[in-house]
Amino acid sequence: MRKYKRTLDELREKAILHWPTELLLAAGDVSVLPLLLETQDAFISVLKVADKTPLSWMETLKHNTSLTGPRFLKHLMVLTDLGGETLNKYPPLSNYVPNGILQFDWAGQPYEYPFKAIKDKCSLVNPALKVDSKKIIAGGDMTDKMIDVVMLLLYGSLITNDSLPSEIKKKCVIGSLMGKPDELEKFVKENYIRVSRQVSGATSNELGQQVQNYVLDRLKQELPKDWVVKRDSTLQGVAHKAGGAQTNFDIVVTSPTGIGFGVEVSFQVTTNSVIERKSREAESMMASVHQAGHKICYVIDGAGNINIRANAVGNLCDYSDCTVAMSEAEIAHLAHFMIESVEI
Repeated sequence: MRKYKRTLDELREKAILHWPTELLLAAGDVSVLPLLLETQDAFISVLKVADKTPLSWMETLKHNTSLTGPRFLKHLMVLTDLGGETLNKYPPLSNYVPNGILQFDWAGQPYEYPFKAIKDKCSLVNPALKVDSKKIIAGGDMTDKMIDVVMLLLYGSLITNDSLPSEIKKKCVIGSLMGKPDELEKFVKENYIRVSRQVSGATSNELGQQVQNYVLDRLKQELPKDWVVKRDSTLQGVAHKAGGAQTNFDIVVTSPTGIGFGVEVSFQVTTNSVIERKSREAESMMASVHQAGHKICYVIDGAGNINIRANAVGNLCDYSDCTVAMSEAEIAHLAHFMIESVEI
């Protein structure tokens, strides 16, 4: 029988760490935050380097290998809390500045920037600005419309010839921090903590559902047709406490012989205390599952798990019959373990 019980180091060698494109596309809009968190440092570095002129960010962005135009704009929208749908509710933005020219003071010097694409009424919704989830994943370069919006979001608070609503101006302060690297980084990090707290609960839950569905679908493809694979189900004879309610697992696989496999799934880019709880319960969980004649397995991946929650993940590896990462090959490895366990 091949080796299925792995150490943390062995699991780390197989981990993919970041969300697979297939999962992000399936998750839709909730996939945006993980993508932005992955490129947060790249976004900060662009703004730190691009401090020569108000347009230096454009050239710096072209040479950044990990940050695309759509992601750069989406970062600004998240930090200013001004998404495409919000901006689209206003009349043509050029109505708020004479002749569609932004005049602003930056680093003690006056500058002008003429709008190229939003002089007249045009759509500023997320798909039109290439910042919906599918276009962010696909990547691409900046359009004139996107550049116009970037300039507004960066320098809106510094404009001197405008009648912009105050609710827009007070949010567009990031450009005023360029050239002040420590203040800039503090602003971005603190605001992402705020954003993460606001949406991480729903995002983690929805992405968690997608991850479990992904593992379930892959197992169904890899296992024989007479095997039963279910989400959020129980193993016969496995309960939290003697005489208590049966324990639910993310996925339960039942072989034709009656041997069951409880599968717990966790993929985290950021930290999550759930993995800590599962780690604390791992030893007693394995004992309970084995006593009932079944097996316990874990699918664990994501930078937050592998790198930040390493002690917890290592403990799960110790008390697991088979631990795999999130790739197709790894889930096939899990299916092979299940088949071999029944055949022995």
